[in-house]
Amino acid sequence: MSTEMPPDDAQLAVLPETGTGTLGLDLVRRLAAEALGTALLIIAVIGSGIMATNLSSDVGLQLLENAAATGGALIGLILMFGAVSGAHFNPVVTLTDRFLGSTSTSDTVLYVIAQIFGGCCGAVLANLMFSLPAVEVSTNIRSGGGIWLSEVIATVGLLLVIQGCVRTGRASVVPFAVGAWIAGAYWFTSSTSFANPAVTIARMLSDSFAGIAPSSAPMFILMQLIGTVIAFGLIRLFYPHTPPPVEGSPDV
Repeated sequence: MSTEMPPDDAQLAVLPETGTGTLGLDLVRRLAAEALGTALLIIAVIGSGIMATNLSSDVGLQLLENAAATGGALIGLILMFGAVSGAHFNPVVTLTDRFLGSTSTSDTVLYVIAQIFGGCCGAVLANLMFSLPAVEVSTNIRSGGGIWLSEVIATVGLLLVIQGCVRTGRASVVPFAVGAWIAGAYWFTSSTSFANPAVTIARMLSDSFAGIAPSSAPMFILMQLIGTVIAFGLIRLFYPHTPPPVEGSPDV
């Protein structure tokens, strides 16, 4: 049985997905990592969607290929940039950390800007890789109560996976847990689990299997934000953070 103690506030502020990186780098480097990481994530999402439709007409097989590529890319990217910037790549992850007090307001705003910028750049690059127009606005309508509910569930689950792992002393498994959750949620949610406002915005720029029409994006983002608020409450309920006692302090 593990005896590893839950992280204290100082540790949460630097661990992957709950902080800004154990390397303690300056803001510019961290923002560059967030932008590049989100760009590479979008390249994986859109690129695998385009490749899947090129390789097969079977929609189920296309979804499997898209989910596997996205989950695998997430694992690699969090391992790559976790110590650099915290490897958020997702505004709801950053906002949750702000609500929980492990990041600052200024960092939060700049992280979100970097994520959206990086995601949009990634969409352009993914299109260009497959000789498509650099920007091709999606016509893929994704709408309906079940789809919107799916985004709430996918977002709540993602944030609980992250915070649950980190706050119970298992930060090292976060890359694999996040990759597994997103890959799985592709299949058990009717929305295919966007769970990321930056990804949602970027996917408007690709009229492909992975795209989303601009008219559908606002409700997706709203549902993701609602999921973030719900997840915040559940994190407080299930993982009330109490720092380990200082060595030598009396029991109370």
